[in-house]
Amino acid sequence: MISSFVVTGYLGSGKTSLIVNSAREHLKDKRVAVIVNEFGDVGVDGKILNNVYAQVVELAEGCICCKLSQDFESAVRKLIQDYKPEVLIVETSGSAEPFPVVFSLKTLGLFVDGVICVVDAKNFNKYKDEETARYQLGSSNIVVLNKTDLVPPEELPRIEEEVKRIKERYKLVNLFSHEEKKNLYKVYRAVHGRVPPEVFAGSGTPLELVDLHHHHSHDNLCEEVVYFDKELSYEELEKYLRSLPEEVIRAKGIVKLKDFPHPVFVHYVFGDYDIGMPAQGYEGKPFLVLIKERR
Repeated sequence: MISSFVVTGYLGSGKTSLIVNSAREHLKDKRVAVIVNEFGDVGVDGKILNNVYAQVVELAEGCICCKLSQDFESAVRKLIQDYKPEVLIVETSGSAEPFPVVFSLKTLGLFVDGVICVVDAKNFNKYKDEETARYQLGSSNIVVLNKTDLVPPEELPRIEEEVKRIKERYKLVNLFSHEEKKNLYKVYRAVHGRVPPEVFAGSGTPLELVDLHHHHSHDNLCEEVVYFDKELSYEELEKYLRSLPEEVIRAKGIVKLKDFPHPVFVHYVFGDYDIGMPAQGYEGKPFLVLIKERR
């Protein structure tokens, strides 16, 4: 199952640095593909990324979220077909909102593990009132305060509070339910875009779990496998996912649902979840792998 991430953030916030450093430190054992969206035809970011990844697709002259939506989806399909990545990362233009990109990825049947908004902590006050920057924050479930080494330590809590205030005002709403959408997200501080491993934990993990133990631990994360002994209704599964504690940062697995012809993939990250993509041919026991932070 392919994991996908959208990296957004205002111009010059450090998106490419985050992707490059994450590739070297957290994704070096994965097949990773990147789609870079930039204005102009210089292709500087693409050249940098080509030194790290096996393949980069650059979409120049325009914005993924508007002019190039059709080309974007075609590029993703071709990339998956030719390269068969485990992890797909889309870097949006600094002047683009991420939601249409997320929508396109979901239209293609991909799970979006995270929308990462990179914030330039040093210059945040200069652009925080821009509508695009606010919607970038509102659409994300992972916020990275970058360039924290360039900001006096006493200033960082104030910047974090401002980020949280903007996120609360510009958060996405659930258009398909009267229930308020859970607004779970994480804020990390970073230098040169270096984030902790939990941001990409479980990315690209295959779901053939024949030999997986019930518990597995590494660093400040631990994995737990939950097995289900019966078919669940859609509502029961939703209730279970909504009740997961905050220390569960990601969950993925295959579950059998009542009135569904095939088992379905389930994917959960920071309070958001996708249910329903068929796992045709799976005959094993229904399960979820929970990836949790140690408390």
